[in-house]
Amino acid sequence: MVIDDILIEGIRREASDVHIVCILPPVLRINGNLEKFDKFGDITPDISEKILLKIINDEQKKRLYRDLSLDFSYTIPGEGRFRCNYFFQRGTLAGAFRLISKKIPTIEDLRLPAQIKEFASYPRGLVLVTGPTGSGKSTTLAAVINMINKKRKENIITVEDPIEYLFTHEKSIISQREILSDATSFSSALRVVLREDPDVIMVGEMRDLETISSTLTAAETGHLVFSTLHTQDAPQTIDRIIDVFPTHQQRQIRAQLASTLKAVLVQQLLPNREENGRIVSTELMFTSPAIANMIREMKVHQIYTAIQSGGKRGMMTMDKSLADLYRQGYISREICIEKCHNREEVTRMIA
Repeated sequence: MVIDDILIEGIRREASDVHIVCILPPVLRINGNLEKFDKFGDITPDISEKILLKIINDEQKKRLYRDLSLDFSYTIPGEGRFRCNYFFQRGTLAGAFRLISKKIPTIEDLRLPAQIKEFASYPRGLVLVTGPTGSGKSTTLAAVINMINKKRKENIITVEDPIEYLFTHEKSIISQREILSDATSFSSALRVVLREDPDVIMVGEMRDLETISSTLTAAETGHLVFSTLHTQDAPQTIDRIIDVFPTHQQRQIRAQLASTLKAVLVQQLLPNREENGRIVSTELMFTSPAIANMIREMKVHQIYTAIQSGGKRGMMTMDKSLADLYRQGYISREICIEKCHNREEVTRMIA
């Protein structure tokens, strides 16, 4: 058994993810559903270790056994590229492989709201793309970064773990830095990035206090900064950032966030009505003067109402997006109700 054969089969069957776990056959995620791939038979602990260790180098093996997990990217020439995570479960080595498209999609390809194109025109500030794991945050950011790359003459620097989409220089210069290959951590990379004359910075994920603090500082000092968080709605995103900091710093962080935050886009991927593909639902918040004041004055709970009333500006709640997708025939009623925040409100909207 060779890992490349399993991954290539995943590409051909249009899987989003491939899982290697003992003791099971390889498992593919296709249109959001897990399917066992029995053709290869069960993966034993010996087979798992043999096929997974073959594609990493000695330094990566040291990190894997030291940290008990490993993130890296892997390319099969002529076939595809994967974001990979190795981990241990019940003492055996396992792997999760996320397929990364060779082509960087556009906002239209992703069927995202057209208002998102506005992100690419900002001269400075902070834009956050949030949602659960596997909701397409990295793909959306890649689409926006590539739009800037095609239209503006900027110095773009990305900090990723690992590098996912590979950009080519167009009107902009793009430098892509990978954690543990080109930098030791997100926070250390951001400290150095500010000395590298950037116009646009993309931070793969705001994981900890130091990274969040460095990201806010970069946005505050006149750069356009994009990043991601694992949050379910725009108010929760703001609370998550503020709550990371000690109480005595939170007032200052509220002021920073109110002055730098441009927009929050929340995503989730849903099975379509035919269950032969997936479609994205979104919540979109632009920071108006009223919302900036809510952030500053500890009134984040009022932001949801501001998004509801911000339709003319292009704002939309997740529940409104779900109701629209149901009314347009893209998703089932069951999915619409299951994924919403306020069941009563959504039931009223789709009645």
